[in-house]
Parts: sequence; structure tokens; C-alpha cells
Amino acid sequence: MNPWKGVKGLSRDLWVIYTATLINRSGTMVLPFLALYLTTRLHEDAATAGLILTFYGIGALVTAPLMGRLSDKAGSLTVMKLSLFLSGCILLLYPMIQGFGLLLAATFLWAIINEAFRPAVMSLISYIAPPEKRKTAFAMNRLVINLGMSIGPVAAGFLAQISFSIIFYVDAVTAILAAAFLTFYPVHHKINKEELEKEGEKLQSHKGIVLKDIRFIFFLLALTPATMVIFQHIGVLPLYLVKDLHFQTSTFGMLIAVNTVLIIFVEVPLNTAMTNWSEKKSLALGALLIGIGFGSTAFVSNVIPLIITIIIWTFGEMIMFPSSSAFAAEISPPNRRGEYMGYFQMSFSLAFTLSPWLGTLVYDNYGGKAVWLASFAVSAVSAAALLLMPAKRVHVKIPESLAD
Repeated sequence: MNPWKGVKGLSRDLWVIYTATLINRSGTMVLPFLALYLTTRLHEDAATAGLILTFYGIGALVTAPLMGRLSDKAGSLTVMKLSLFLSGCILLLYPMIQGFGLLLAATFLWAIINEAFRPAVMSLISYIAPPEKRKTAFAMNRLVINLGMSIGPVAAGFLAQISFSIIFYVDAVTAILAAAFLTFYPVHHKINKEELEKEGEKLQSHKGIVLKDIRFIFFLLALTPATMVIFQHIGVLPLYLVKDLHFQTSTFGMLIAVNTVLIIFVEVPLNTAMTNWSEKKSLALGALLIGIGFGSTAFVSNVIPLIITIIIWTFGEMIMFPSSSAFAAEISPPNRRGEYMGYFQMSFSLAFTLSPWLGTLVYDNYGGKAVWLASFAVSAVSAAALLLMPAKRVHVKIPESLAD
């Protein structure tokens, strides 16, 4: 049997989105090298560079629900194209900016515009892909993101040796090209807003704020701990492997490549095979595997066992992330899917912002093994909570002062 058979059923519109995403992601160069640019080219100190990057994280955090809501009002495709084009324009100007205040403001503005793409594209994929294809559709989107991210930063490493300005221009051009591609190869899927309103009324969620939807909030709270654990691969894991286990940085790079290769070759067929699994079981299994993988790191010290732990938590990641996107789409009211996807994306941004800080805090005070054992415990709690999610939509009364 062809493990990629599920991809054949994806519509032409989805392939247009994937192609634009691949163009954009293949030029992702600035963000991975921003700290290096600030410290070596502009001679800012490490603390200043860290603060500027933190402002990018804050911008990403606050923009997700706002831009998700804008996607509902103005259309996901419009937000995607504007995000790509305006982000490219900012990157063209960024190398000319100097001074702490201006850099802080420019980075914050870039984060708001650049990160607007995420909830919009997730919302559009949710509309286009039928429910039985959503896991595969989201898995395919992650595949093209990882493909692009395996090209952009690598190329940026060579280009930065010539000139840091070049990586800004290449990143800008690919973003603008992606916007142009969406313009000249438009998505033909039409969203019937009247039908969405009727469906939203049936779900009794077309009014009020997302905080009224207890099932959705429970889902985000249950998912976030396991998400924070997965981000330890960019937080404590490199420190632990180099400082505690005394591996070379090149060895860490090769070990993490196991994660990327598995995602590229396995995630789509894996999620196609799991199409008929319930989302709750998929999410719980993914969270548990993440916990087992990272938790097992406390008991291994050689390359082969480490590879096995990475394989385990990568399978958890490959199961949990597409399933979480599909579940978020499933339980969100169709007429407010962009807003819901914005809050869903915000939970990832929050986990990304807090995870390295909390992980390194535990690492500094209690050591690496404590981080991995805590990772297992936190992920196990996450898995249990995901299994206990309410079966039906639940609402609570919110004071009128907080309503839309």
C-alpha cells in the first residue's frame, strides 16, 4: 500500500497554499540569525539582543488572536497576502535601522505583521480540507514548513559570511514572491459566509468571547504543558548534551537532524494512517510519547540510545501537532475559525516564550535529569487532561464588560 495515498486527495487550493508556504519558508533567514546580527554587526550586547528577540515573541503572542479575528472579517487569503508583502517590505528596510528604540519598534512591528500569516493559513486550511482530510492537510503543511526551514537557515549561514544585509534581502524577496504567487495562482475555494453564520448559530458560539467556550480553553490548557516540553529541544537539550554529556555541537546538530528527517518522510503518511483515530486519543498518545521520549533522556548517555529517545518524542510531535490543529478546527465555530485558530496559535507562542526560560531555570538549579523527569510528569498530566476533555461544547457566563 502507498503510504502517501492520502496526499492524492488534497485539493489544488491546498497545493497552492503549500507552494506559497514553501517559497516563504525557504527564505527564512533573518529570525534564526537576528541575535547574531545584532551582536556582531550592530555591536549590541547579548542582553540587548535578547530583549529585542523577546519583543518579537511578545508581538507574536499578542497578534495571533487579533489577526485571527481579522481573518474572519477580511478573509484569510487577504491577511496572508498582506502579511507576506508587508513583512517583506519591513525586512528590506531593517538593515538601515539603528538605535535600540528603533530596533525594538521595528522588530515588534515585524512580529505583528509576519506572525499574522500563521492563524490565517491555519484557518484557510481548515475551511478547504474536509474533516476527514484535516490531519493529512495539516501534516503536509508542517512538512513544507520543515522543508523550507531546512533550506533557509543553512543558506543564510553562508550568505551571512558575505554580508548580513543579504539575508534580509533574500528573506524579503521570498516573502514578496510568496505573496505574488498567491495573487497570480489564486485559491478558488469560496467561503459562503451565510452558511458559516448559520452553522455558528447552531453551535451558539457566534456571539461573545472565546473565554466562554470552556471545552476550547480546557483543550488549550491541556495541550500547552506538552507543547512546552517539546520546545526543550531548543532550550535545555543542547545545553545538556554539550555541557553534561560532553558531545560536540556538531553531534547535537546531527542528532536533531533525526527529528527533521522523520518529520519530512514520516509525518504525512503517519497521519494519513491515523485518519480514523479519535482526536482525543491521538492527542493523548502524542503527549505521552513526548513525555516518554524526553523523560528517557535522563537515563541515557550514548548516541544510539539518544537517537531512540529523539525518535520517540518526534513521533509524539508528529502525532500531537497535526491532531491538535485538526481538533481546534473541528471544535471552533465555522464563522469564527480564524479567531479560534489565533488563540490556538497564541498558546504555541506562549509555550515557545516560556519553555526555554523555565527549562533553563530548572536546569541551573536542579540539573538536567530533573528537567527530563519533570518533562515526563508534565507530559503525562497533559495526556491525561486531553483524554478528559469535555465531550460537548460548554459555556460560562462572562461579565458584559468583557464581551465583544
